[in-house]
Amino acid sequence: MIRWSTALTQAGITDPRLRRTYDAQRTLVRRFALHEYVATRLLLPARLHPPVVAAVSYMHATDELIDTGAVRDRHTALRAWEAETTAALDGDELPENGTFLALRDAVHHHPYLAARVRAFLDGAPVEASWTGFETEADFQAYVDSYALPALMLTASLIAPDPDVGADEPFVAGCRALIEGMQRTDFLADLSEDAGCGRIGIPRDELALHGLKFGDLLSKSQECVPALDGLIQAQADRAEAALAEGRGLPELVAPEYRPFLDALIAVQDLRLAAVRRAGGELLHRAAGPSPTASLRVLSRQYRRARAERRARR
Repeated sequence: MIRWSTALTQAGITDPRLRRTYDAQRTLVRRFALHEYVATRLLLPARLHPPVVAAVSYMHATDELIDTGAVRDRHTALRAWEAETTAALDGDELPENGTFLALRDAVHHHPYLAARVRAFLDGAPVEASWTGFETEADFQAYVDSYALPALMLTASLIAPDPDVGADEPFVAGCRALIEGMQRTDFLADLSEDAGCGRIGIPRDELALHGLKFGDLLSKSQECVPALDGLIQAQADRAEAALAEGRGLPELVAPEYRPFLDALIAVQDLRLAAVRRAGGELLHRAAGPSPTASLRVLSRQYRRARAERRARR
């Protein structure tokens, strides 16, 4: 793995204050998103490590503000956060907040990120209001409004040049990928979400399997058999979405493909773990074994290293 200081230099970050700011953001990201951090450091070109860290740190900070608490309080916090973001990106003075300072610098080096930040904030009220879905259409709207813009904060760093005509297929591939990822997340986190009084499976889908919202909130063991059928049906939909996104790596430059292939492979592992757990997801979380995930990263790291050598 290349040294972090070298990655900062390759990204054009030489100012001591900025380097310290990125160091702090790196520490935070490594703490709350270790797997994503390791994949970035192993599989993406070093020049992208700092902007990915800046984008992920900003996205996480936004989520933390609007993901819990009373809906009114979430929206109040979001409005203040949006104003601070605008001042950080458009103002003349450098922000004191490290999250904003790193984001401002990342946008300076990658100007197209500004539009992605705005799209993410435009969709954030959907997340701030979220307590569950009534219908499948509501879930799809959530993906379009919030989950996809969130993914594009980092995905835009490896997107093909829009001038070559591949931007729309890339965004469509990202849309399919994030639908599969988001559906899998809601299944894997079912027990935790139920404990918080919300469910990521639409109510109309629950009804199709003879389940009610309250059944899951109470975590009644009696509903586990019916829930197992619902889990498998939702997993089928997640698998279909992931299948639509499998062509995504072919749309980007070769140096980015190991990262995307690893991301998709890990999602396959997560979905398989969800299928195995089935209705028991009501009582426990599910995820791939660390060994299986490490095998994916190791395989793609060897590929990424060979790609870098070939480019020299």
